[in-house]
Amino acid sequence: MLRMTSLPVSPSVPLSVSLSLSLSFSVSLSLTHSPSLPLSLSQVMDTQKEALRRIISTLSSKNEELQNFVETVDHTLTGLQEESCKVISELEAELELLSSALDEKRAELHGDIKEEKQRKEAELQLSEGKFALLSCEELLEFANQTLTITNEEEFLKAAKQIKERVTMAPAFRLTTRPAVSENMSQFTVDFSAERAGLQRLHFLPVPRPPEIDVSSCIIRDNTITVAWRPAGDADIGISGPIEHYELEYRKTNRNSLLRVTGDVHWEKIRDIRETHITISGLKFDSEFIVLRVRARNKAAPGEFSEPVALETTAYNFGFDAATAHAELKVQGDTVTWEPQGAKGHDPRLRGKENKSSSRSATPSPNKTAGSRAGRDRFAGESYTVLGDQEMIGGCHYWELRPLADWKSFSVGVAYRASLGRFDQLGKNAGSWCLHASQWLQTSLAAKHNNRAKALDWPLPQRIGIYCDYDSGDLSFIDVDRLHLLHSFKTKFSLPLVPAFTVWCGGITITTGLQVPSFVGNFLSTSRSLSNLTQ
Repeated sequence: MLRMTSLPVSPSVPLSVSLSLSLSFSVSLSLTHSPSLPLSLSQVMDTQKEALRRIISTLSSKNEELQNFVETVDHTLTGLQEESCKVISELEAELELLSSALDEKRAELHGDIKEEKQRKEAELQLSEGKFALLSCEELLEFANQTLTITNEEEFLKAAKQIKERVTMAPAFRLTTRPAVSENMSQFTVDFSAERAGLQRLHFLPVPRPPEIDVSSCIIRDNTITVAWRPAGDADIGISGPIEHYELEYRKTNRNSLLRVTGDVHWEKIRDIRETHITISGLKFDSEFIVLRVRARNKAAPGEFSEPVALETTAYNFGFDAATAHAELKVQGDTVTWEPQGAKGHDPRLRGKENKSSSRSATPSPNKTAGSRAGRDRFAGESYTVLGDQEMIGGCHYWELRPLADWKSFSVGVAYRASLGRFDQLGKNAGSWCLHASQWLQTSLAAKHNNRAKALDWPLPQRIGIYCDYDSGDLSFIDVDRLHLLHSFKTKFSLPLVPAFTVWCGGITITTGLQVPSFVGNFLSTSRSLSNLTQ
């Protein structure tokens, strides 16, 4: 079950300055005389003077606080007025530029229309048509007069002239063109794009903060899906379209209502185009993760939303270096086997260590803390190291990856008190493990109480370990192939710690993981796959 809590935070807008003046005066001028200890007049005056000094100190402090508040408001108001005047001046300058651009466009369009008019008039050939019509009418009149001539010689002469004039007449030389149509009288000037552009001019105030939708936030498989709602459609219309969102998150172990200081480091995610995002690759090494989001338009980013704290509890542990075998090197989340010669394998030395450890239970005052820690180290052929965090209840999950040069390793859980310095995992009743080896031959087995069950499965490259302390379930999963390797069913009676054995090579672990959702697919079949129960 995830617990999600909203963290209200005062907005950081400069004008949103809160003033709380609480003047509390308690002046007691009554004189209390004790019959046994009467007060002199000077003592009474000293007492009242001290009370007045405290009042004056409080007044001085509040007066200074009020002066600072008034100065802050005056400074902010002055900045607001100066900035508004600056924006208005910039607006006037932009409008002047737009006006100049419109004048230039007006002159350009006037010239284009005049040129188009002249071109179309030339295509119409009106003057040529009128001249051809007049010439044609004169020729018709002359032809009609010729028909009335009775003299044969004069008639033939006139007919020849008419024939020559008809051949050369403008009416025969004039050609009408297809461009001469009704469409030649049409002119079009389209300002729709410009008008739409001008209508899109807005004053863009800072966008209002979105609201994180806690009910839609999901934490699963070590990813966090965060969803939010914009401030509202009306605000989008006023402040312009939101270009993108910016999300910030930080880890914390306090579900506190205190205002977040400016020095706190936030992880940032930019350029989010949707109203939701999934954050992956997280390590849940804190109890809560705090998130906030803000919108951004072309002008500027808005204020962040009220932070929301999401519970991200997971199992976190590291290697307990004090328990590591002398030939195991612990570095962060990695353990490697670094042999130091035959000294660690000498059974005579192991016998001396047993004798020296059983001589006295009282530590010498000259012994250092390091030497005391050395007695907790595994020795001999038990190349083991334990985890530093116990499990006393609940469900836990972590993963293991062998390094490239590994030869043999074991991973599991154990009762810390049940393991001696020379004990190996899986060989007593207080430890359960999965053992993998590719030394001489490849093998994979589940071990407990000196019993082993061979597993018919390729050596995995990533192993998930799931432990439900309350139900007594311990499962090993091939995470890459999503296959249940083995599951122990028992009843844990003592605190458990993760346990690891490494020989030749190394391993690395991943902690701070939630129990993955795919683990639930294996729990129903886990009992049938185990025969090494306690």
